[in-house]
Amino acid sequence: MTTRLVCTALLVGACRFACAEDSSLELPADTVTADTLSEAGLKLDQPVASGSRLGLSLRENPASVSIADRAQIERIGARNFQDAANSLPGVNASAPPGWGGYVSYRGFNGAQIGQLFNGINLQYGGAARPIGAWIYDRVELIGGPSSFLNGSGAVGGSLNMITKLAEREDSLEARVSYARYDTWETAIGINRALNEGDGPRHYARLDYSRTNTNGYIDRQENGANNLAFSLLSDINDQLTHTLAIEYLDEKEDSPYWGTPVLQPLSGKLHIDEHNRFNNYNVEDGRYEQRTRWLRSITDYRFNDATALRNTFYHYRGQRDYRNLERYIYNASNTEVDRLAVYRQRHDHEVNGDRLELIHAGELFGRTSDWAFGLEYSSNQQTNYPLSLFNSPSAPVDTVDPNDFAPGHWDDIPGVDAPRTKGRSTWVDTTSAFVENRTRLTEQLALITALRYDHIDFEVLDHAVQTGLNRRWDAFTGRLGLIYDINENVSLYSQYSTSAEPPGGTLTSASIAQVGDFDLSTGRQVEVGSKFDFLDGRGSATAAVYRIVRKDISVPSSTLPNTTEQAGQQTSTGVELAASLWLTPKLLAEGNFAWVDAQYDEFNEVISGVSISRKGKTPINIPDRVANLRLTYDVAPTWQLGADARYVSAVYADYANTMWVPSYTVYGAFVSHRLDDHTEVTLRGRNLTDEVYARFIHQSNTQYYLGEPRSFELALHSRF
Repeated sequence: MTTRLVCTALLVGACRFACAEDSSLELPADTVTADTLSEAGLKLDQPVASGSRLGLSLRENPASVSIADRAQIERIGARNFQDAANSLPGVNASAPPGWGGYVSYRGFNGAQIGQLFNGINLQYGGAARPIGAWIYDRVELIGGPSSFLNGSGAVGGSLNMITKLAEREDSLEARVSYARYDTWETAIGINRALNEGDGPRHYARLDYSRTNTNGYIDRQENGANNLAFSLLSDINDQLTHTLAIEYLDEKEDSPYWGTPVLQPLSGKLHIDEHNRFNNYNVEDGRYEQRTRWLRSITDYRFNDATALRNTFYHYRGQRDYRNLERYIYNASNTEVDRLAVYRQRHDHEVNGDRLELIHAGELFGRTSDWAFGLEYSSNQQTNYPLSLFNSPSAPVDTVDPNDFAPGHWDDIPGVDAPRTKGRSTWVDTTSAFVENRTRLTEQLALITALRYDHIDFEVLDHAVQTGLNRRWDAFTGRLGLIYDINENVSLYSQYSTSAEPPGGTLTSASIAQVGDFDLSTGRQVEVGSKFDFLDGRGSATAAVYRIVRKDISVPSSTLPNTTEQAGQQTSTGVELAASLWLTPKLLAEGNFAWVDAQYDEFNEVISGVSISRKGKTPINIPDRVANLRLTYDVAPTWQLGADARYVSAVYADYANTMWVPSYTVYGAFVSHRLDDHTEVTLRGRNLTDEVYARFIHQSNTQYYLGEPRSFELALHSRF
């Protein structure tokens, strides 16, 4: 089945990328009129926010840029950001507790994949929990180093989550759904003009969703509120202001930290499928988060050629963990040791301001568009940790996996210790950037970008009152060429670079993780093509790339909270995506990604002995990821769909002696439009009830299992 799926993905591939952000900063660009059929495809000629500040379209951008827009989010039934991201080429995202939003892409994972919220980087993956999809307008992906656009980090690529904003029209929509495991979602979205007549005009939008589920793991209950409000004010013909507020409140009881792997820990890893729904956390384990975003966006258009935007942003987040997190089978696989008592709070705040000037002009008689900008951000986080019983020789208790009482948090000795500060970090970043697109000929365009980041970092260990101050300066950029063979086919090439702080992310870095290390650097060479075919019935993209990351660091396998220098990692890969109307009623979409990721220089220290891991594949990196979707309009009011997703095996250790098997999951839906405003959809997920791991905990060697077979019934109304 794997071979058939991959071959099909190669033939009919991909994502229906839809585009672009309604932004007053986007100045007129070269456009190609698309016919009706191509409007349903990848929409290669629509401008997008990610990949460039110049409002370039997918076709005009010398990079792999993919989009899951609102229509695609609804068509695939995405329940959160990660569902939408997983529909894009090569992305493998999951949300194990403690990791927040975990993404692997192009041979990299964790902090090497930027996760942005409306173009803003929190520089901490644990903050990227999979928020409900209702408040999102789209998810955008750019492949490869993108430090030139979003600042330090992101050697593998960047995902940008873009929320809905107020529009200049009235609309009302609502959704209610129910699924297996007593999973509910209720949501509403309202957009209204607040006044009429002459003078300033104001428009408001409110989106709210509430989700509840008992979870597919025993005792794992989750409830979340998502709210997005925005106010759009047209002050006059030149001046516009947008105020945007987003708020999330999430609470999860007895979070699932994974299913322990059977002994021995070697070769293909297995679990006891009979006990796959066991939750070994305590009865009253807890994860909670409360976050708020505030953005003030001011747009001023001097004339048709020049525009200015200023974005002030504020983020405040608090995350609380209280769990028993690690579980290990004994040698005979008859009992499970429970250990790793962990309580922590994160207080996290980010404030910043970004100023951008866009100008469409000429250079030596050639069309030349420019973007200039300055940005300052202050990122501060304090954690309050309590960690007990982390040694396998000192478990909290030993239980029978077939019959055990989970116990309670307060029954564990020592957990009532007062909450005290563990470590505080301050990351202040000052940046300047410039980008240019110049048409060298009617068919050839040169795209360049350069960014400078000055990073001031301070960390204080409150327990021993020891601190560290470091400063780094980073220059990153991009050089790309786009050649339009004709109005339907373009070729591109690009060279881009990245810079990344030691330890991956400074927001949570310890003194040992930063030490005297310099910035890690990355560079990518990529070539590709974007084209429409069969008179607009189909559209496709293809890319080949090679990324080299130097002076990198990885967590020590023997010393907690310590970083080891890993030398160099290389990723070479191919990405294909396509959308094709096989008939006027049958749409095929798919994508396929292959990557060869390996360490070129990396010596892992085990029990004091240095062992080379040259040629080994990093942990949790699948070398193949494929998606395939078919949508059939049976009748004017009926639609059927089917989908398949394949993820290849991943390694669970640096030595590549343990691995987690590949998996394929299938889904289907039937949708019926009751009237002009309302449709009802029945959707099935994981129809074959595949048992699979979306993620393998490296230190705990635990499966983070994917969702079993489930069905969902949803009612969606629009007015």
